[in-house]
Amino acid sequence: MKMTKQQEKRTKIVKETQRSRNAAGWTRPVVVLLLGALVVVCATGFFVQDEANLLFRIHRGITTFGKVYEEIAVNYVDDIDPDGFLRAGIDGMLRTLDPYTTYVGEEESDELELVTSGRYGGIGVTIGIRDGAVTIVNLMDGYSAAKRGIEMGDRVLEVDAKPVSGMSLESIRLLVRGTPGSEIRLKIERDGESAPLEFVLIREDIPVRNVTYIGYVADGIGLIRLERFSRTAGEDVRTAIRDLQKTGTLNGLVLDVRDNPGGLLDIAVDIVSKFVPESTLVVSTRGRRSDSERKYFSTETPMMPDLPLVVLTNRTSASASEIVAGAVQDMDRGVIVGTRTFGKGLVQTISRLSETASLKMTTARYYTPSGRCIQELDYWHRDGNGKETVKPDSMRKAFFTLRKRPVLDAGGIVPDSTVIDTVRVPYLDALTRKAMFFKYAKSYVQKNGAVTERFAVTDAMIEDFESFIRGRGFDYQEDAERELCDLRKAATAARYGKPFIDQLDKMEVELKEEKERQIHRFHEEVRVALMAEILGMVKGERGRIEATFPSDKQLQTAVGILKNKKRYEAILGGR
Repeated sequence: MKMTKQQEKRTKIVKETQRSRNAAGWTRPVVVLLLGALVVVCATGFFVQDEANLLFRIHRGITTFGKVYEEIAVNYVDDIDPDGFLRAGIDGMLRTLDPYTTYVGEEESDELELVTSGRYGGIGVTIGIRDGAVTIVNLMDGYSAAKRGIEMGDRVLEVDAKPVSGMSLESIRLLVRGTPGSEIRLKIERDGESAPLEFVLIREDIPVRNVTYIGYVADGIGLIRLERFSRTAGEDVRTAIRDLQKTGTLNGLVLDVRDNPGGLLDIAVDIVSKFVPESTLVVSTRGRRSDSERKYFSTETPMMPDLPLVVLTNRTSASASEIVAGAVQDMDRGVIVGTRTFGKGLVQTISRLSETASLKMTTARYYTPSGRCIQELDYWHRDGNGKETVKPDSMRKAFFTLRKRPVLDAGGIVPDSTVIDTVRVPYLDALTRKAMFFKYAKSYVQKNGAVTERFAVTDAMIEDFESFIRGRGFDYQEDAERELCDLRKAATAARYGKPFIDQLDKMEVELKEEKERQIHRFHEEVRVALMAEILGMVKGERGRIEATFPSDKQLQTAVGILKNKKRYEAILGGR
């Protein structure tokens, strides 16, 4: 019997659905393989049940999920994208767990590859938002963008004929990255050019920069800034230490992991191994089973077994950064300086589901050498609003370092010397967002050329910068202005008397006068920002970083501790 078009469409969708189910691992052989692993894991986990019951419940769940998926895909009132609907179902399930257990589809695989391999296909640019435009803020020497004539300050309009206006930076990065050897076309807007410029570039194999700064910040005090823990980070740190030894006398080292979100666990162990005796316990992990503990030991003769060491941390130091800081602290191998870390004490394992998809799943918690888990947020015991909970300070358990110093669990790594970093200034944020520093630096360099080693931002330059931003119509509404405006509206609505309104008028005049002094109120912050931008324009990222050293309170505290042997030992509980 001949089928109608509707029946043919239904049959086609059912077949596609069945193929999707098979591809997603819904065939019995795959389920059995998964169950084999799950039964072992769950034997003494959150619940105890026999293997047959577990198999039955999982099989029933998969069957129910498949039926719902198929019914909706075939019979819903509107057309459904089967792939998108399946992804929504997977994401919905995983959302009930923790934010680190995620499905990694083809579109997210580049970032995963970047961490695990330490390389990516790109053109050698750093992009940022400047005055609302996607702007080239840095170039890597020797790669396609620099070789073909892309310049810092160029504004990206299109990537492969796709307009980037309104896209997130992460989405644009995914567009720019790709397979090494592949072609990419950029449409660029450049000051002084009457029409957009078009560039045809070739993606190249670009190594990830784990270490973004190596150098001496004071006499005998070296600095290594470590921004990620990809596959090559351990060797990068080894090379950085050797470079410091070659270029000076290394009497103390600052390892900066501020703003480092982490990466690979074994690489964190590798980095700690550079500073502690061989076969020292660095971290351990434990999953659901009581016998699932794994211990990770240092595996090499240390390069710097006795060198005084400071690790810089802040609130966005997470994961592998916390493994390093926790091991250094627990073994009294160095001093932790800065602010409390993020508090991520969970370990993820990546399982390949297909050629284009993976599952990144939390499989264990990690514990520092003293035995503490520093995980702060509890995703498994949520409050009445479904929000994760935090263990109160009164319930945090004390552990002890090698020298018997008390350290607490469940709240990240608390520094041995807490130094609050410079508070963010909204006025400076607005100047940065509007690209005022960037534009002034570009104008200054074009007029004055390269700067000398003794270059400094003078008071006259700050006055010039003030004229520069006024000439470009820069304006910024301070919090006090907004609050005064709200107060005026409330007072008017409530019919306050004229004397009160007169006081508001007087305050408004005084506020305007004070606003004229914004650049003078933040004189030093503006000086540092201009210095960083101008040196970055001339010397690249290294110059930009070095310009911040004098005003970096945490770094200067670290240098002071390393220069004072008695203070260093006293912090570590020495006698």
